[in-house]
Amino acid sequence: MAMPGVLPVINRRAIELVVTTALALNCEISRYTKFDRKNYPYPDLMKGYQISQYDQPIAIKGNIQIELDGYEKRIRVTRVHLEEDVAKLSHRMGPDGETYTLLDINRAGVPLMEVVTEPDMRAPEEARAYLTMLHSILRYLGVSTANMEEGSFRCDANISVRPKGSTELGAKVEVKNMNSFRSVYGALQYEAERQVRLARQGEVIAQETRGWSEDRGVTVSQRSKEYASDYRYFPEPDLPPLVIDPAWVEEVRSRLPEMPQARKARLVKQYGLPLYDARLLTASRDTADFFESVMAVRSQEGEARRRLAKSVSNWMLGELARLLNVTGGDLQDVKIQPQHLIELLDLIDAGTLSTGMAREVFEEMFKVGGSPTSIAEKGGMVQISDAATIQPAVEDVIGGNPKPVADFLSGKETAMRFLVGQVMKTTKGKADPQLAARLLREKLDSMR
Repeated sequence: MAMPGVLPVINRRAIELVVTTALALNCEISRYTKFDRKNYPYPDLMKGYQISQYDQPIAIKGNIQIELDGYEKRIRVTRVHLEEDVAKLSHRMGPDGETYTLLDINRAGVPLMEVVTEPDMRAPEEARAYLTMLHSILRYLGVSTANMEEGSFRCDANISVRPKGSTELGAKVEVKNMNSFRSVYGALQYEAERQVRLARQGEVIAQETRGWSEDRGVTVSQRSKEYASDYRYFPEPDLPPLVIDPAWVEEVRSRLPEMPQARKARLVKQYGLPLYDARLLTASRDTADFFESVMAVRSQEGEARRRLAKSVSNWMLGELARLLNVTGGDLQDVKIQPQHLIELLDLIDAGTLSTGMAREVFEEMFKVGGSPTSIAEKGGMVQISDAATIQPAVEDVIGGNPKPVADFLSGKETAMRFLVGQVMKTTKGKADPQLAARLLREKLDSMR
């Protein structure tokens, strides 16, 4: 914050989190690393320079595997280094139309990890897939909340275009001010089209920094882009170089959790899940943990385990995901207990609850928690599976709907759906629909 007499201190925990991330990204950890001063005049740097790393970062030469529809691709990670965060600029417009900028220095000097890649991405879709995978890895590791809206996961995207067949990279444009995956995708899509248009018109593409305007859906020029030499890097005199002990690195490596891609492959193999389900479940560590905690409730093997896993996956990716989306909730705060989800599936298998009833019970479990059996009993939502109880409703429906009955008897099979619906309506949705259909068919066949 440029206060007189204040000197920087290296945060050991921050170094450990950078090493943790770098190992998960298959990087080489440097034996020797140092900090440098990166000099540039900008309002977010009160002291006129940023403590960063230049030629000897903590980690180098990693990679990350991304997946898109139909293919996989390896993105090379150039480096993972530590630097200090800068102040946050908020651009405003006053009631008189005058623009001004506010400077929030609360995060200035806080450790900031930066992951830099090689120019291996060839489309906005690949950039989005890379960010999604990196985001997932960081959350699996627990090194960051990685919340873009809060600024704990940020992206500066460098983009250039070149003629097809050319190997020389074009002028680089850096795009800033993107606070969501959608913003990154939109900004890169726009910038690619803008640069291609300029290139085709024979105009020069300036190496510059541009900002993304979410409201207008365009990038806007902010300042010319510096080259490395413009920053006048030199070793930070107030911080000592670090020697990283390989034994300590191996200790950090031993604490790494199972990564998303490895876990996805295991879920497919262990539970027989479709690849699509496994990919969605492992996108978040919390989601994958909840799935496996549900599966741990009941020990099953073979086909029985595969069927149970698919049922659990369907409810998690369907109703649970829907309710979380509607409420804006987080899986960590969900009141549904793993054993209660298994109990709900048992009630459906036993015919005690129809699928529609189960959805109502599940929503109540989501809101207040508790056993699905007690929720169903309190709400009078137990499915009727007794033929003698349903038979009177079948008689009433046949007697009260002569036209659909005649249609069915004349060969119109679709009339059966209407009649089953009427039985369900008469029993307030409690009748077992399959049993109702069987009883209807038996009665109607006897009338032919």
